[in-house]
Amino acid sequence: MEVYAVIMAGGIGSRFWPRSKKKKPKQLIRIFGENTMIQDTALRLNDIVKPENIFIITNVVQKERVEEQLPHIPKENVIAEPFGKNTAPAIALAAKIIEKRNPEAVMLTFPADHLITNVKEFHKTLQKAINFAATSDGLVTIGIQPTHPETGYGYIQFDENEIGKGIYNVMNFAEKPNFKTATRFLKSGDFLWNSGMFIWRVDSILNEIKKYLPELYDGMTALEPVIGEKKFDSLLETVYGKIRSVSIDYGVMEKSKKVFLVKSSFGWSDVGSWEAVYNLSKKDKNGNASVGDVYTKDVKNSYVFSPKKFSAVIGVENLIVINTESALLVCNRENAQDVKDVVDYLKLNQRKELL
Repeated sequence: MEVYAVIMAGGIGSRFWPRSKKKKPKQLIRIFGENTMIQDTALRLNDIVKPENIFIITNVVQKERVEEQLPHIPKENVIAEPFGKNTAPAIALAAKIIEKRNPEAVMLTFPADHLITNVKEFHKTLQKAINFAATSDGLVTIGIQPTHPETGYGYIQFDENEIGKGIYNVMNFAEKPNFKTATRFLKSGDFLWNSGMFIWRVDSILNEIKKYLPELYDGMTALEPVIGEKKFDSLLETVYGKIRSVSIDYGVMEKSKKVFLVKSSFGWSDVGSWEAVYNLSKKDKNGNASVGDVYTKDVKNSYVFSPKKFSAVIGVENLIVINTESALLVCNRENAQDVKDVVDYLKLNQRKELL
């Protein structure tokens, strides 16, 4: 059994503006520790997947930086989409490329920008999912045991009767809920956080894409003869110009009758906003976390990032302050999800220098 991994790294991380920008988005910056998020994602796979079997799906703008940050990954394994079309096309593209190498391979799929603190438990969970996927035609995802009623995550409802050790049937996918619904999910006991990580045989996912997204399957099949050749990029742009943008969750996982999950808890966060960074950061006695040259007085429960210039913050509570060389963000922690609206505003007003 040969195992391949696909890291999806094409997003722009709009909720992490002004640090996250088009050329250097969330997954390519250091948020925790010495490594960038994509470097940590790749390093976590060291004992599971050989470097030559790891593929990165990114975009033309970010491709060069990805190659710089992951020098142990062969350059030909860094695939640039001509433009973003959500996760289903990215996964279908990677699956077709892997299929050409080994049509019976097990394929692992991960976002590039998640935080995992217990790598040993993560590896145990992965191995369980790999073993199940290799001997079935199931699509396996990882469900995270919730620790609080989080409104920023999708949820998965599962049948609590095991079909194998630690393997469960998936009943429903639920979109990001409001607080009341999230609280109800936790009380029910049969809802888990949707991690966005997938494990399947390459033929299994391609068969389900063929069934539920036939136009996408046909488009990717047209690429088969030119995979690894000079014509590939130009034909890929043509194919991407015709296919629709759709997520793998909506396009396949919510429709398939072959979806299973492994339940786990390995200190996971999708680090989806500055509020998540605050929650995950070490804090002082006043509940503050700061990075850089920062002075605070009478400040409580706030996050201040200012590595390039001096910032003074006085007499406030529950704030996010991100001070970079090019822009300043100040927002209430409760409004951290709204930072993406700033990016929309800048796009609308053609402020390309800030994007």
